[in-house]
Amino acid sequence: MSWRRSLYSALSVVVLPIIPLRLWWRGRREAGYRRHIGERFGRYPSAREPVDVWIHAVSAGETRAAAPLVRALRERMPGVKLLLTHMTATGRETGAALFGSEVHQAYLPYDFPFAVRRFLAHFQPGLGLIMETELWPNLIAEARSRKLPLYLVNARLSARSAQRYARLGALTRETLAALSGVAAQTMEDAQRLRSLGADNVSVTGSVKFDVEVPPAMLQRGETLRQAMGRDRPVWLAATTREGEEALLLDALGALPESVLTVIVPRHPQRFADVADLLAKRGIAFQRRSEQAALRATTRVLLGDSMGEMFAYYAAVDVAFVGGSLLPLGGHNLLEACAVGTPVLLGPHTFNFAQASEEAVEAGAALRVRNADELIATVVRLLRTSDERARMASAGRAFYGAQGGATRRTLALVAPTLERLSRSRASG
Repeated sequence: MSWRRSLYSALSVVVLPIIPLRLWWRGRREAGYRRHIGERFGRYPSAREPVDVWIHAVSAGETRAAAPLVRALRERMPGVKLLLTHMTATGRETGAALFGSEVHQAYLPYDFPFAVRRFLAHFQPGLGLIMETELWPNLIAEARSRKLPLYLVNARLSARSAQRYARLGALTRETLAALSGVAAQTMEDAQRLRSLGADNVSVTGSVKFDVEVPPAMLQRGETLRQAMGRDRPVWLAATTREGEEALLLDALGALPESVLTVIVPRHPQRFADVADLLAKRGIAFQRRSEQAALRATTRVLLGDSMGEMFAYYAAVDVAFVGGSLLPLGGHNLLEACAVGTPVLLGPHTFNFAQASEEAVEAGAALRVRNADELIATVVRLLRTSDERARMASAGRAFYGAQGGATRRTLALVAPTLERLSRSRASG
């Protein structure tokens, strides 16, 4: 172990005693954090459970993005044993909703040497795929020592994140160099990763463009729209973050009373906070989780349900993608494009810079500067069906033209998949 990683590990031990307390505290709002705590430290109730391919998807967004890879791997290797790991409770819940018993799920242990050794010894994966940007020095080093091919896939790295990793200097270079390869979303992502020390970097695009829209979600969206009122104008504020809902509610007075606003916070632990905001402002609202008939006087529907983003996007006339009004980097706009919903973005989309700019250039999205301009643009679009139709068509075309990242990613790891297939065939 290098002295840099030894120092990193020593500093990590300082926080070890408080981790169970932190998990218990977070479990006040998300019960999932109080379950499977042993997995966080590489402890499992059963004997070893060898798997073929391990995919790490830290939270809900990465888990949804992993769906095309899961599907492609199962098609390529029927009967493949897949392990899907997460760090967040919402990630695990999303994985269960998407894949059920098709994959084995577990929490990825914290990056303590003893924990990652237990994890890799227990599951003995033949191939590891880490979604987006999860760089754990001890985990990656232990994988390399075991000769486990480990790739960073669908990798993205904003300029801001690159600056943070650069502060770690040689530890970042050492960690990235220990990977078997990197499949970056864009050329800019690839350049940043190379500058930090990554080798064998390829540009494969985003697998999020390969996500298939579940027909059941489209049907659910149709049912939801009927409940909202087929003739009632409806817009969606999706994946909103703390501070954004208050800005939106401040500007909501500019909307005609006939318009229904749907707000879906990014994190489920904030559902209650947003409900409190609405109640304190005296805004008539209902919760999606109540499954009650929507009243004509309801101004806001609070989307406090899990796994329904495609349904929400399919049900509305216009969608704003949150995390972008404040300097938080934005969120995935591709689900809205896939179902042909016109997209609005705030000024801060550095986490999805290329996709956002290309969507704007393609006519699938419009950018607004602040909450007041957002509401004004919503009003205009709700009144101009022709412009909405043009944006919807452009969104579908933009989404359809960007596919192929899953195929390119699997081509990158094809030698390892072939070796695994031969090993399985030989028994």
